[in-house]
Amino acid sequence: MGEKELRRTMAVLPIGTAMTLTGLSARQIRYYEKQDLVIPKRNASNRRMYSLNDIDALLEIKDYISEGMNIADIKRVRAKQKQKKKTLDDDEVRKLLRDDFISASGMADQRNISFKNSSRHF
Repeated sequence: MGEKELRRTMAVLPIGTAMTLTGLSARQIRYYEKQDLVIPKRNASNRRMYSLNDIDALLEIKDYISEGMNIADIKRVRAKQKQKKKTLDDDEVRKLLRDDFISASGMADQRNISFKNSSRHF
């Protein structure tokens, strides 16, 4: 995780600040939490603390609601977004690891040779 993403995931904003930044009421924010649309961290005194990613999620939910979507629709859209993001991230990581391994081993040129040789046996 990069430094920028690490900062975005730090839960440091209390609900009052989340309300100010999003224009949502505390009741709305708690309802979205109850619906598992946003899951704030809790501090030592059990107060909700929100990250910048949580604020983005709340703003996105607010936009969906203003477009006429209901909670079930929003859950479906967000589930699809998470699945798509996870799949892309996993594929990118695999490609990067494979490329790094090939570079580090100095086998970049031999990779093509071994593929050509192995295809002759089939």
